[in-house]
Formats: sequence, C-alpha cells, structure tokens
Amino acid sequence: MTTTDRRDGLPEAEGALAELAARMRGAVAVDAGLVGIYSGGAWLAERLAKILPGEHPVGYIDVSFYRDDYSKKGLRANVATTTLPFEVGGSRIVLVDDVLYTGRSVRAAINELFDYGRPDSIELAVLVDRGGRELPIEPTYVGARVSVARNLSIVLNRHLDGRLELTVEAERGAQGG
Repeated sequence: MTTTDRRDGLPEAEGALAELAARMRGAVAVDAGLVGIYSGGAWLAERLAKILPGEHPVGYIDVSFYRDDYSKKGLRANVATTTLPFEVGGSRIVLVDDVLYTGRSVRAAINELFDYGRPDSIELAVLVDRGGRELPIEPTYVGARVSVARNLSIVLNRHLDGRLELTVEAERGAQGG
C-alpha cells in the first residue's frame, strides 16, 4: 500500500489515487460506468475516468435520503443531485467513494442504484479503507489502508487547482461510511 512520511499517518491523497488507478487498470471493464458518492467519491470518479483506459461515463450519487441513520442524524447541509447519465440496468458499475468506514454509505448507494435499474455488476473502489465495518461490505479496489481512532474522521479535500489532500478531523455529526 501507499507509504507516507506524514505525522498523522495518512498517505498522500495523490499517491493513494495513483495506487488505486494502478489496481483498477486492466481489471475494470473498458465501458464500466464510474459512479462517485458525493463529494469525495465524485471527485475521484472524475479523475479515474481520465486515467483509466476505455470510455467510462461518470455519474454522481447523493445517498443522503437513503442512509439508515437519516432519521437520527438528519439531512446534511449540502444535499446534491444524483446524476446518472447512462442506463443503470444491465450496466457494469464501479461505485467510487473516498473513505470506507462503516459501510453504511456504500449500502445506501447500492440501494439507490437499484432504484434506477438492476446493474449487471457493481464493484467498489475506495481511496482509503480505514476498517471498522458495521456491514459486510468489502472494496474491490483500494488505494490505501489506514487505521485511525474511532472518534476521528478521515476527510478528502480538493484544492482549487484540483489537487487532493487527506486530513484527519474530530468526528463530525454526520458520520460517513
């Protein structure tokens, strides 16, 4: 996996993205749709579509209303629109997320995808797998595996120049997954 000299133990995001793309190259179907979970997964899906060989339509999914903890945690302030510019039914899809933790966001994304049709297959690509799963969800492709305390969140940020950066923050109200 990706190595780092950072004090917080996180890999460099750009290095983890390169590692993720290397693992996906040659394994992902050349016509697979890339569906990024907002927001970090959406940024990654856009970048991967440019890096991976083939023609990969890019879609975006917001799982806010599909989360099993929606009634407990409420709605995030920045709800986005799900956009899937290809037919989901019969498609090969790679669901892309920035940080995999509990598995709840991925479960919600799969539930939402099935509302649009039944894909032939769904694979999961994540920039960072931090462990701590609450559901039996396992990524097909991983850029880096790291461990952080349960009360901390790993957050993907995108700079104005498009460069990606991972940070560790105190847990926010709406836990990702």
